[in-house]
Amino acid sequence: MKFRGKIIDIACLNHFTRVVTTISKLTKMCVLRLTPDNLFFVLSGKVANGGVSMWCELSQANFFDEYQMEGVSSEDNEICLEVTPENLSRALKTVQNAKAVKVKLTKKHCPCLTIAAELPTLSSVSRVVTHDVPVDVIPRRLWHEFKEPSMPDFDVSIYLPPLKTMKNIVDRMKNLSNFLVGVGQEVKLTLHQALELCGKSSRDPESLVEARVDIRRLQQFLVGQQVNPSKAMCNIVHQSVLHLILLHEDMSLQYFIPAVA
Repeated sequence: MKFRGKIIDIACLNHFTRVVTTISKLTKMCVLRLTPDNLFFVLSGKVANGGVSMWCELSQANFFDEYQMEGVSSEDNEICLEVTPENLSRALKTVQNAKAVKVKLTKKHCPCLTIAAELPTLSSVSRVVTHDVPVDVIPRRLWHEFKEPSMPDFDVSIYLPPLKTMKNIVDRMKNLSNFLVGVGQEVKLTLHQALELCGKSSRDPESLVEARVDIRRLQQFLVGQQVNPSKAMCNIVHQSVLHLILLHEDMSLQYFIPAVA
C-alpha cells in the first residue's frame, strides 16, 4: 500500500483543513477511505457511536495538486485507515501558511499519515515541519462496514435555512428538553413548533411524519460546521431516522441520527 499527496494551493489547503475540522467535531474516531479518485471520511452506525453514522465524500482532484495511491491489490485498489480526525486537524492547522504540504502514508513506530510542510523563509535555507498522525490500517475483511450508506426511503425532504439559524434555535431548545421532534405535516417541518421550514412530503399531505432524536446529536452536528455548504437538506424517515445532507461544490457530507423511542 502506498499513498502520497501534495497540496500547493493555499485555498485548497484551508478548505481541506475546514472539512477535517468539521469531521473532528462530529466524532473522535473515523475511517479514512482512500481511492484513486476520492477520499471518504466514514463513521459506521454502531451502538458505540449512539447509532449515528456519517459519510463525507471529497474529490481528490479538487484539493490535491498531486495524488498517488496504490491499494492492497489491483482488484481492491483502496486503503482504509482508522484515524483520529482531531489529530489530523491539529496538524493541518499549524501549516496553513505553508508553500506546500505533503501527506504520505508511512511506517514509523506504527502506521502514520505524515504531514510535511514547506514553510516560507527569508533565507535560501528551506524550513520543513513534519507531523506524524498515527493511524490503524483496516483489514480487507472489514471493509464492508465502511461502504456508502444507502439513501433512506424518506417521507419528508426539506431544504434547511442557514445553519446558524438552526443552531441558535436548537441551542435554546436544549434547555427545555433532551429530545427534539422533527415533524412533517402539510409539507412543513416543525421543531418543537419553534421553527417551520418548507419541505416536500412523499406521504399523504395530511399525515404526520416525525422522528424524535437526541438534541445533543443535532447540536453537535450544527456546532461543528465550517464548510459553508451551498445547500443543506434534511430528510425524515418516519419514527426512524433524521438524515442531514450538506452539499458543497467539491464535497458532500451525510449525517444520520437515529430516532429514539
